[in-house]
Amino acid sequence: MNDPVPVDSVITLQGFRKFRDFFYARTGIHFDEKKRYFVDKRLMERMSATGCETFNDYFSLLRMNTEGELQALVNIMTTNETYFFREEYQFKCLVDSILPEVIRQKQPGDTIRIWSIPSSSGEEPYSLCIFLLEHWDKVDDYDIELYASDIDTDVLKLAQQGIYQKRALQYLPPATVEKYFTEVSSGNYQIMTTLRESVSFTRVNLTDAAQTRSYRNFDIIFCRNLLIYFDDMSRREAAETLYEALVPGGFVCLGHSESMSRISPLFTSRKFPDGIIYQKPKTT
Repeated sequence: MNDPVPVDSVITLQGFRKFRDFFYARTGIHFDEKKRYFVDKRLMERMSATGCETFNDYFSLLRMNTEGELQALVNIMTTNETYFFREEYQFKCLVDSILPEVIRQKQPGDTIRIWSIPSSSGEEPYSLCIFLLEHWDKVDDYDIELYASDIDTDVLKLAQQGIYQKRALQYLPPATVEKYFTEVSSGNYQIMTTLRESVSFTRVNLTDAAQTRSYRNFDIIFCRNLLIYFDDMSRREAAETLYEALVPGGFVCLGHSESMSRISPLFTSRKFPDGIIYQKPKTT
């Protein structure tokens, strides 16, 4: 058996840095040198898939065929491990604290717009649907529009299919699984059609102003565990994008390890019983 080819002989440190800067400029995702092994292995996968014998050949292909090959690369570079009811305390905060403030400015029948980004393979937006149906007694009084976006086209296809392995459902009560899912094969469950149809899935790069320009007038945004992949500049730009996407007084929920206070002064920190949420000032 042949010994594996050392990564350094295929992609030099200079090549890694050249790619890193290119990928950052296109996606806002920054890989430091501690992530080099992860990045190089996936670059080598795409080199093999595209028939490129050298990194320079592949990098030339990547630059010439940005839309197609860059998307394929994004799909294997981004991690999408998640599960239903992840960080459930924020869903409780949504129902007990955020929505009561939102509906003070609305009348029954009005629209409440929620954006989940990144959507990954759909666990978060579908969790939002289920939690609202199960725990918000006013869910039928308002027209709830739920949008879910991701940069990865492969996970968006999975989200639209709505089929999950049992481990993704491990934190759902058995009665909830029975109510909203159908077992379609051994250990695989599909979420009910009405919930799949209630979420609008779209491909969006949060750092691309042209792509996010049409995303406006949201009351609530869930943007959890995305900004940790950005550097300081990209985080500030993403914060500005989220700010513009919200209505005055709108709320953004970040992951438990993320803090908008350390990123941007645009938002006000709100400490609710179930967590800290960030609010766009009501007067701008």
